[in-house]
Amino acid sequence: MDLLGIAPGKTVADIGAGSGWFTVRAAARVGPSGTVYAEDINPKAIDYITQRASQEKLENVRPTLGSVDDTKLPPNSVDAVLILKTYHEFAHPIPLMERLRISLRPGAKVGIIDRNGNGTDHGIMPEIVEREMAQAGFERVGKYDFTKTDGQDYFLIFVAK
Repeated sequence: MDLLGIAPGKTVADIGAGSGWFTVRAAARVGPSGTVYAEDINPKAIDYITQRASQEKLENVRPTLGSVDDTKLPPNSVDAVLILKTYHEFAHPIPLMERLRISLRPGAKVGIIDRNGNGTDHGIMPEIVEREMAQAGFERVGKYDFTKTDGQDYFLIFVAK
């Protein structure tokens, strides 16, 4: 979270939030003056996160039902994005990321954590992610491999050009 500048008062988007593992942690980090958009295209995931946020009294979580090519986040609203182990699932990554750019505030960082793979094995090679993100108007500003000791996971950070 430090690498993405996630701090109290910031607005964060968890794209492909699933069960909300990162959403909950980001909500604690940004505090009551911040916001976390928990975005997913699966209505059941959104229902689950809505219930979880209610039960855990996370009033700063905003469950958001997106679509395959649009996160449906408000324009100019997000300071940081994390896409945790879901980029390889995106059916239309370039249009999705182009639309995400509209939601980013100036200087916002987009972090992508995924694993090496061929797109059919719950992974995608970082070179493909970098190429697609460049086509969507982003440039890589960080690359890390400390996420797991097996050397299969990577963490890429992008900003809009």
